[in-house]
Amino acid sequence: MNEAAWTTFPAGSDEIRGYLALPTHRSDGPPPVIVMAHENLGVTAHRQRVTELFADEGFACLTVDLYSRIGGRPPQDYTTPEERRAKAFLAARDEQALPDLEAGLDHLAGRGDVDAARAAVVGFCLGGGLAIAWAARTDRLACAVPLYGLPELPPSYSPTGRVRSRIDIAGGVRCPVQAHFGGADEVIPLDQVARLSDALGKSGQETEVHVYDGAGHAYHDDTHPNHHPEAARLTWERTLAFLRKHL
Repeated sequence: MNEAAWTTFPAGSDEIRGYLALPTHRSDGPPPVIVMAHENLGVTAHRQRVTELFADEGFACLTVDLYSRIGGRPPQDYTTPEERRAKAFLAARDEQALPDLEAGLDHLAGRGDVDAARAAVVGFCLGGGLAIAWAARTDRLACAVPLYGLPELPPSYSPTGRVRSRIDIAGGVRCPVQAHFGGADEVIPLDQVARLSDALGKSGQETEVHVYDGAGHAYHDDTHPNHHPEAARLTWERTLAFLRKHL
């Protein structure tokens, strides 16, 4: 069981929101925390449900709304699917989104009912890339779990107009990482997954990269056409085991 509700907190001079779920019963002290980074669709109903599922498993989970400043949804002024994705990524670019995730962790650290000294990040798609980037720049995370995070953002997704590579920074992650990808992902080439895996392996951290045959992009989402039940089940089991090991 869990208690879930929207909450607000400061990020720099802005007030942003997040969806927070807390375990209702825990006998061994305050729960460890998960900061969750959503995909380019924002804090969807499914993302809220996964926030609650983590709380059911004994974690305090905060999904930070990276689109708080623009009404809680990615930009809607697009004419093609590709333009939608590009604008969504730009609206949650690293320069803004990573401080927002950090602010979410600060918010949890200010509460008396959770243990933010034991913290992880879990991210999906856009948020998966952010999870890798955050893990490469902070010592506050005990582990990171990115799901189908793009190893390389194409130029149109990047504020610099050039490819933004997670592969180039993966060797610098400062905590254990468990990454998950679909073997039939139409968005992420498998050669990028292989290069990311090699780079993570040079970090000196415990790293795992799992690829699920036949699973497409967003396979974990049971509201998405690409939902792959078996890959989703195995991903969830591995994620929980990894989190419990490191938190």
